[in-house]
Amino acid sequence: MDYEVAPDEQADQRALSKARRQELATFLKSRRARILPADVGLPVGLRRRTPGLRREEVAQLAGVGVTWYTWLEQGRDIKVSVQVLNAISRTLALDGAEHAYLYRLADVPAIPSPAGDEPVLEELQVILDHMHPLPAALLSARYDLLAHNDAYAVLCPGFVSGERNVLRKVFLTADCCNPYISQPEHLARMVGYLRAAYARFLQDPEWTTFIDDLCAESPMFSTLWKRNDVALPSVRTRMIRHLAVGELEMVMTAMSLPAIAGAWMQIWTPADEKGWAQLHALLAMTEEERRRPWLEHFERDHAHPMPAY
Repeated sequence: MDYEVAPDEQADQRALSKARRQELATFLKSRRARILPADVGLPVGLRRRTPGLRREEVAQLAGVGVTWYTWLEQGRDIKVSVQVLNAISRTLALDGAEHAYLYRLADVPAIPSPAGDEPVLEELQVILDHMHPLPAALLSARYDLLAHNDAYAVLCPGFVSGERNVLRKVFLTADCCNPYISQPEHLARMVGYLRAAYARFLQDPEWTTFIDDLCAESPMFSTLWKRNDVALPSVRTRMIRHLAVGELEMVMTAMSLPAIAGAWMQIWTPADEKGWAQLHALLAMTEEERRRPWLEHFERDHAHPMPAY
């Protein structure tokens, strides 16, 4: 049976939408006013009556039509794409919180992905560092590695080098070199968490490209993704491989982090005394001692040199 919206509810929705568009207009004007022409390489000119950039300058820099951007600042009822919002956000130099606020005001059912090259709040890195000797990392909803402590780099050196996306490393790295020992239920849970997070990024082209590429490159990921299972990270035990000390049984604890949209913290704790002993032994080794087993493995079992861990 179709659900019909009552007239009063329709009126409330229209009023809310209008208020949101008006707030969006005010917000864009305020962000535009704080950017000096010189900040974006434009001449100041002699007849500039208002502070900051002009509407046509924002439109030109963002690559959108002047009329369209004017309508947006006037609070008109127009559709806005994620690509356009991202372009405007870059032009107005919005930070993470402002970027997410822009999405909400534009009534886009998605939240912006945190960029891997943006600096992480200093206090978050301090928290990660003080968790030593527990390996800890900050991940995006898409498993981009945003920050980590030294213990995490020691436990999972392959994750902190090169392309810093844990999911791609897990599904595209050979089992013999993969810190995550192949455990189907854990791989399925990782994909399930990704799908749960994907609901918040449906219009984000970066997410679509990420998933399409991984489906094409990993048959296992493609199979798990097509199952449409949904899961959330939780406290659980899994085996982590490091050739210098063998297999460590670790408990992974996940905590959401509202300070960065979609981000969460991952903390690894040894599950037993043996795991604690292995972790302490690994952290006490020199870099050369930790790398030597991996070098020997690649020389013996692979035709290409070891990646630059």
